[in-house]
Amino acid sequence: MFRFDNSFVRDLPGDPVSVNIPRQVANAAYTRVDPTPVAAPRLLAWSEPLGEFLGISKGQLDVGVFAGNRVLPEMEPYAARYGGHQFGQWAGQLGDGRAITLAELVATDGSRQELQLKGAGRTPYSRTAVGGAVLRSSVREFVCSEAMHFLGVPTTRALSLVGTGEAVIRDMFYDGHPAPEPGAIVCRVAPSFVRFGNFQVLEDGILGQLADYVIRHHFPGYTYAAWFQEVCRRTALLMVDWMRLGFVHGVMNTDNMSILGLTIDYGPYGWLEGYDPMWTPNTTDAHGRRYAYGNQPHIAQWNLARLAEALLPLIAREELETGLALYADTFNEAWPRALAQKLGLAALDQPGDAELANELLSVLQERETDFTLFFRRLSVPDLDSLRPAFYAEPPPGLPGWLERYAARVRDEAGRVERMNRANPKYVFRNYLAVQAIDALAQGDETLLERLMHVLQRPYDEQPEHEALAARRPEWARERPGASALSCSS
Repeated sequence: MFRFDNSFVRDLPGDPVSVNIPRQVANAAYTRVDPTPVAAPRLLAWSEPLGEFLGISKGQLDVGVFAGNRVLPEMEPYAARYGGHQFGQWAGQLGDGRAITLAELVATDGSRQELQLKGAGRTPYSRTAVGGAVLRSSVREFVCSEAMHFLGVPTTRALSLVGTGEAVIRDMFYDGHPAPEPGAIVCRVAPSFVRFGNFQVLEDGILGQLADYVIRHHFPGYTYAAWFQEVCRRTALLMVDWMRLGFVHGVMNTDNMSILGLTIDYGPYGWLEGYDPMWTPNTTDAHGRRYAYGNQPHIAQWNLARLAEALLPLIAREELETGLALYADTFNEAWPRALAQKLGLAALDQPGDAELANELLSVLQERETDFTLFFRRLSVPDLDSLRPAFYAEPPPGLPGWLERYAARVRDEAGRVERMNRANPKYVFRNYLAVQAIDALAQGDETLLERLMHVLQRPYDEQPEHEALAARRPEWARERPGASALSCSS
């Protein structure tokens, strides 16, 4: 019925030790481990579009497969070994502490897609944790993975959300107040979950084997140097997507950076409510703001430099430096192009265009102004149209800017259509996530289902769902989960 494969397990060296306790692992790319069965699995949500792409209909497989209670004979589950820099410091071995890859499924287009359960139980990489995931973090990952896909952003995806019927103890803000929360498991899907951190922790011999595997399956025909340069190019374009949408990942550690240039690991992410380049949704990062919105392009290049250091046994330093320079060139060319599209311009190619765009970003910081709403409603460039984007009064510098902007775009053909393709109306705001999580915890799945439906068409008006495009309400300003989150979110 389904075509499964296990090329990662087949092609790369595994951990010879089979004991599933937290420990240091050496000379291996992964450890074979089965998911931990849960008490009462219940399917809470399912992505129909992804299921169609994979060739799996809802109910075609027992929910136990997506809970980890049942491993099909063709599956060879494993947890990957990787390390990483966390908040700029080398953290050593990390690995899949609560994620277990079941197998690769051959999708309807012939591509191989890994099925990975997040929250599926303890692995040798779990350190002090039990390997479970809570409902709130699982809902956030499930919905945002699919929402990002429909926004046109390279991303891992999510097929199913399963309640476990068990409680997971989690200290949400690392403040010494752990509490039981409902457990859940997400089935994540991607061509590969290999990260920068996989290469950072491997011994030299295995390093080459992993590079060969990634190139053979995902970059066929590339040399080592060309492969690294392509990773740099894709990462730069990913940063442009995040920046154009006002998305803040929140925890851009090297172990959270995909070797395929995908958005991966949806933890304490957020969307700009008021435009602020130094905003971070991550309470763990509140002091240093290393991963703030405006720092993301720089941090991505820093992470690529750490990947380059790990690849020195395989690639000459000069070639690695070429890749890092390509990152900068790609971002510096693509970001103005994306900003032009948000403004409805074919390009920032007229005298004063760059200054006009940069001035707007400065003006938006004068008063709290919703990023998503402002750009969506800018297609009608007057204060009345833009008023729903303002939390209080309009920025003082905005009226003058609007006059200059209106004069610039007066004869710009296709402006409104261009803007509506670049500026979504609907994003998965944190306050919407809180509302969906609260409802689901009470057994009400309707808001989650509605959000999943609306977020599949984020650039369409959908007037019957206008309320889901509203700016953050005041109750959400300080509400945990709606304003900021921790790395355990």
